Amino acid sequence: MPPVNAAMRCANFEERRDRAMALFAEKGFGQVSMRELAAHVGLTAGSLYHHFPSKQDLLYDLIEELFEELQATLDQGRRAMARGASALSCLIAAHWQLHAERPLQFRLAERDFCCLSEAQQAHLGLLRARYEAGLLRLIAPQAKLQGEAWVATAHVVATLLNQLPGLFRALPEEQGVGLMESMLVGGLERTLG
Repeated sequence: MPPVNAAMRCANFEERRDRAMALFAEKGFGQVSMRELAAHVGLTAGSLYHHFPSKQDLLYDLIEELFEELQATLDQGRRAMARGASALSCLIAAHWQLHAERPLQFRLAERDFCCLSEAQQAHLGLLRARYEAGLLRLIAPQAKLQGEAWVATAHVVATLLNQLPGLFRALPEEQGVGLMESMLVGGLERTLG
């Protein structure tokens, strides 16, 4: 039997993660046992435990990956600004694309976050806070908000960027992105004045 190369192992692992994510999204994280999960992704329970000590660890990995991708959208916004383009327009397009590529991860992050351990929730909370603060600093550097008002505004803006693509998915991309931009620009102008 020929050896399996690293790229093939990686592709198999990604495919299995995608199948696990789909099962969590379909049935709900709490309704899926490790045995059912292993069968669904085509592994034995022992083999699944080799990759992830628990299904919580798998869920955590999927949500952490999403926050890393969200953080990367900020880099896209910074590059857009360096070219003289609108950071907000770039961020809206990047979030639209990310939502199109990873809708199940957004759903899991929103719905099943509470299923993680306190330590996992705390770490993801720090990642989210870093992303939200960076987002608001990027699109509203002159904002005079402070303290809890700053944190709350950053959270709302990030929530809109992360949820609106799913709500507007039935619309053509150009129309959905345009509506997102109108809503966000209008809200930011009134809030940050």
